[in-house]
Parts: sequence; C-alpha cells; structure tokens
Amino acid sequence: MTSVQILAPISDAGSPTSQADILTKKALDFVVLLHRTFDGKRRELLANREKVQKEIDQDLSRLDFISKDKLDISGQAWKGAIPAPGLADRRTEITGPPERKMIVNALNTPVKTYMADFEDSTSPTWQNVLNGQVNLYDAIRQQIDFETPAKAYKVNREGRHVPVLIVRPRGWHMVDKHILVDGEPISGSILDFGLYFFHNAHQLVANGLGPYFYLPKMQHHLEARLWNDIFNVAQDILSIPRGTIRATVLIETLPAAYQMEEIIYELRDHSAGLNCGRWDYIFSTIKTLKNHPQKILPDRNQVTMTVPFMSSYCKRLINVCHRRGVHAMGGMAAQIPIKTDPEANERAMAKVAADKLREVTMHYDGTWVAHPALAPIANDIFNTHMPTPNQMFIIPEQSVQAQDLSNTSIDGGMVTVEGIRQNVYIALCYMESWIRGVGCVPINHLMEDAATAEVSRLMIYSWVKHNVQLGDQSGNVTPELTAKILEEETAKLVANSKEGNKFELAAKYLLPEFRGEQISDFLTTLVYDEIVEVGEPIDLASLRE
Repeated sequence: MTSVQILAPISDAGSPTSQADILTKKALDFVVLLHRTFDGKRRELLANREKVQKEIDQDLSRLDFISKDKLDISGQAWKGAIPAPGLADRRTEITGPPERKMIVNALNTPVKTYMADFEDSTSPTWQNVLNGQVNLYDAIRQQIDFETPAKAYKVNREGRHVPVLIVRPRGWHMVDKHILVDGEPISGSILDFGLYFFHNAHQLVANGLGPYFYLPKMQHHLEARLWNDIFNVAQDILSIPRGTIRATVLIETLPAAYQMEEIIYELRDHSAGLNCGRWDYIFSTIKTLKNHPQKILPDRNQVTMTVPFMSSYCKRLINVCHRRGVHAMGGMAAQIPIKTDPEANERAMAKVAADKLREVTMHYDGTWVAHPALAPIANDIFNTHMPTPNQMFIIPEQSVQAQDLSNTSIDGGMVTVEGIRQNVYIALCYMESWIRGVGCVPINHLMEDAATAEVSRLMIYSWVKHNVQLGDQSGNVTPELTAKILEEETAKLVANSKEGNKFELAAKYLLPEFRGEQISDFLTTLVYDEIVEVGEPIDLASLRE
C-alpha cells in the first residue's frame, strides 16, 4: 500500500466508536482494492457521459430507448430480486444526512425505512464522511444513543418497528481528495460503499437484514453494471452470499429514464427497484436539453409532477418496475412544518397529502418525506389506499414514447423576474451552507439539498443562454439582469447574517453560471475544493488493524 496516502487526520476520540475504528488497515485495504479494480471503468463511463451529451447537444433524436440489437431484454421473462428482509413494505421512507442527531430522530419516526445520505444532503467534508460512518456503525449495533447538555437522544425500540437502514453513497462523479491512491483521489462512491459494507455487512445479516443501498445519478445501464460488479466482488471478499446486497436506483437523470429496464436487468439479483428522484430529474432534464431553446422550462414553481415530461417519466417507471417485480418508489415531500403560521402550514400539509394521494393511486409502492412531521400524512394515505405491503402485482398500462420523456411543454409557462430572484436566493443559501459543511438546509419552509440548488442554477443558465423573454414585464433574461439580482440578493443575505458567512464566496462561483458564461456538470464538484482540508500524509503504520 505504498502508493496510498491519507492526507487528513483520523481521530481516536469518541465513544463507543471513533474514526480510528472505521479507517483501519483492513478497511483501507478493502476500499483500495475496490478502487484499483474498478476506477478505470468508472472514469471510462464518465467520459461516455460527455460523449453522449455532445451528441444530444447536436441531435435530440439521440435521446431514445436502447435498440434491440444492443441489449435485447424486452421479451425475456426475467425478474428482479424478490424483496429482501425488511424491504417488502416501504410505504414511507425518510431521508437525511448521517448526522448523529438526525439518525436518532429518523429512527424514531414512524416510517418503514430510513435513507442515510452521503450524497445530496451531505457536504462531504472529511469530518462529515468519517463521522457519518461512525454514526451508522453505532446505529446498526444499537449504540447510537447520546446526551447533550440540552437533551438526551435515544432510539425508542420498545414495541415498535425501527426503520430499516438504507445508505446512499456519493455518485460516480465525486472523488474524495483526502485519500490518494496511486496519486489520484479515491472514488467517493467506492469509499462510502466500501467502508460501510466492510464494517457492517456481517452485522446487518446477523440482525436479520442486509446491506441496502440507494444508487444516485447514474446515466447509463453500464453504470449499474459497474455497481453490480462491485457488489459481487465485495460479497466474495467477505464471504457473503451474492444477492445479499440490495440496491434501489434513483432515476434522476434524463438519459437513465430511457434505460430503466436495462438498469434493473444489470442489477437483477441485487435490485430493489427504482425511485423517482424528482428534483435531480428536473435538473438533469434542463442540463441535458440545454442547447435546445424549444425545451426551456419556466419558473420552477410551474414544474409540477403532472407536467408532460414528469408525468410520462413516472408512468413508465411504475410500469417497468412492476413488470419486473421490483419496487417503484415515489418522490420527496420537502415541506417542513410552518410553526408560526397555522394557515400556511395547513396549506403546505394539504399539498403533501395531495402529492401522496397522486402517488399511491398511480400505484407507487412507497414515498419519501424529508421531515418526521410528514410521516403520519404519508402513512395515512398509503395505509388507506394500499393495504398490502406493496402494489407490485398491479401493472398499470402505459404508452410512453421516447419523445414524451422530453416533452417540456407547459401550458401558460413563463419566466419571471420573481422566478429568477427565487432561484438566486435558493442557490445562494444552499451553496453558502454547503461550503460551511452543511448539506441539508431549510429554505422557505422546504428542506433543500443539492438537487434543488442545481435546478435553480441550471434554470437561470438556460434562460440567459437563450435570452428568454420575461413573461411578467418587458425585456429578456440577460447576463446583466441576473448579475444584478445576484448582487442584490447577496448583499441582503450578508447584511442579515452572522460574520464569517460564505455568501460572497458562493456568489463568486455562481456568477459565471448565472451569466451564462460557463456550465459545470455539478455545483458540488465546482466548489468541492472549498471544503477539502488536506495536509501531510499520516503514517499508515499508525492505523488500527
């Protein structure tokens, strides 16, 4: 392991588990082996993303279902894996970062499963990554309880269902610069998966469950095949039967929507279904179609789940999943309670209820909530309309064509100055928090993560790029207009925030995007270096066995 360097400190403080208990010699050997074996393919697949995007930029017909001569699986009678222990009933899932307090709160929420998220709701500082692994290690061993001077946090396990744990590692595009392997940063996906799997797979099986994952931001079925190969090798190394791992894929990119069936096929024995990752999907749709002015979306509050491209994506996902015998999971309710305004809170909760009613009657098998207070609403609706553990036995008809998935027409849709201002505000607030190491942020009574900041950023970029006409006043969206609004919103936020805030730094990164001068694949990779804290390599001989 002479070509492996750890460039950040590892703490041995903490009870009952420390960072030093997680990043051990054997654990590091495991993740390095996975990285060296599979990182070349990861890089190749990322390069393929760029190639495909250039083709779509030139020709929209490149967005199509896979032709039968490339992967003919449509007529075969194959199925995905049967539900794993604890995963047959997933009617309500809560999500959040693997922060200790949030884990306890999530495990005390009346939901079936909990997704601990190293991706969109976590700013991947070194401390957040390692402490997240510590916290999950302790949660699995029922030693997560802790006390602060203000409050004791304790998981209530008496006479109730404790949510089943699912982990979302970072996407294929992310690296972690705190560990270098052969001179290159380690894959964030492999690091997150590898540490969690190495330490917890046997314990999870002993608990009667298994290592379960959500896989984010894939764009091609070969990216799912890469995960499947990693799963097989990881299980073989630890002498765990193949198929013990289960993974739900978030269909949150437009290219992946054309390969839903193929993605399930690649993961067959490890598949736990697909999920409609709505905010990332909107972000990806804007990014994928950015060169085509006829595909521009209006203000984000007009892009609902019932507009053509979103509705078609949902219908196809449910049909594909149920035909192949796996879960079709619905999207996120991001609302949080509005304690200071009962009437506004009632309207917000009514929106949640309507959204969940739409999902259950479309025959989704479950849904997401961002806040514990929303779980009873989702539970009531799914309990009423889905008395069975899931609805996989219902295969709704659908006739979605390739062009339907990119049909971004919205009746009465328009771009407004207020819509620009709202997007600027959300992107600024989120990115400022992310740079400070906070990846899950309440903004305007919604729990925002990286996906919603991405929607805000890409909307403004596309409006400027195509000089979109404003619908609420004369004129067009220009670089001067968006820069002026960014300056105004930044000044207001700085004036009303504590000293040491990062709003001006966030604005510096956002300005070229808002002016249409550049477009980054992901905001999180654009500003990642702001949260990297590397130093001299530590002595690997000091690692625990």
